[in-house]
Amino acid sequence: MGEHGAPKRAKGANRESAPEPGRAPAPRPATGTAAKDTAKTGTEARGTAQAGAAKSGTARTGTAKTGAAKSGTARTGTAKAGAARTGTAKAGATASGKRRTAAADPSRTAGPEAHRAAKPESRLAMVRRARRINRELAEVYPYAHPELDFRNPFELLVATVLSAQTTDLRVNQTTPALFAKYPTPEDLAAAVPEEVEELIRPTGFFRAKTKSIMGLSAALRDDFGGEVPGRLEDLVKLPGVGRKTAFVVLGNAFGVPGITVDTHFMRLARRWKWTESDDPVKIEAEVATIFPKSEWTMLSHRVIFHGRRICHARKPACGACPITHLCPSYGEGETDPEKAAKLLKYEKGGFPGQRLNPPPDYPGRPAPPLGASG
Repeated sequence: MGEHGAPKRAKGANRESAPEPGRAPAPRPATGTAAKDTAKTGTEARGTAQAGAAKSGTARTGTAKTGAAKSGTARTGTAKAGAARTGTAKAGATASGKRRTAAADPSRTAGPEAHRAAKPESRLAMVRRARRINRELAEVYPYAHPELDFRNPFELLVATVLSAQTTDLRVNQTTPALFAKYPTPEDLAAAVPEEVEELIRPTGFFRAKTKSIMGLSAALRDDFGGEVPGRLEDLVKLPGVGRKTAFVVLGNAFGVPGITVDTHFMRLARRWKWTESDDPVKIEAEVATIFPKSEWTMLSHRVIFHGRRICHARKPACGACPITHLCPSYGEGETDPEKAAKLLKYEKGGFPGQRLNPPPDYPGRPAPPLGASG
């Protein structure tokens, strides 16, 4: 107790209640209902702040995601557009490269004239090419003719039979002596076989050939009055006479068009893709559909001339051929021009021809008689 009867306070309490000089008095804690209301208000404020922050964060996140999505879409679209432009540029570069390649190598865009077209040749294209070959051969060989010496149909018939399995040159060197001794069918039909054999021995297969030429001479004497008939069906009935021999006689002695399918004609018709057959009768029928009938005889001469002089069986002179631009088999032979020139025969190679008595317009030298040097 104090002096005046009042209870004494603790010193600490007096110090707490008395503020220090220059400081504001500390607020007193709320008590009771007021304290509760204040706490609630603080809690609600914090909740509102957190909700606002969450919404703001969500909004920012949504905005960011939307922006990122838009940005990604834009980048993707830009990339696709760029890829499309790149693809277009590549396609353009490829097309440009192809054009440059074609310009650098014209043979890649050429047709049949570049020798071996990429796609199969149509029937129409083949016919056009074949007829162009015939026209150009006519310019190369304007003097094409039968290369057997003869003065009448009988001599041509006998000479053609003798030409089997030998050259026209050898026949031409043999027939002068034969026809000097047996000038008519009646003379030859009555000859001694051994004497005929001896005369035609240089042509080879002389026994079989003697039988043929004496047999056909007897048929001409007995059935046709000693005259060579001018019809195919009559000629092929004669001994030793087939379609090839008959067409030679008809075309060159009677002016009747015909296709002569000998070994040279067969070879070139296949090389030029006019036919795929190796049968002479089929080749004749197929080639006949390509050319007009008026061309058949001269076509035969031109093709045979070309086969004997340039387009040989074993080693064609491709490098010296004037129709390589029309030939689908170019390259089967020698393509070097200098080497090919050495393969040329007869007048094309500067040598004598096959006839001892060639036509006046023949540009080469006549063949030498049998036993004479060239």
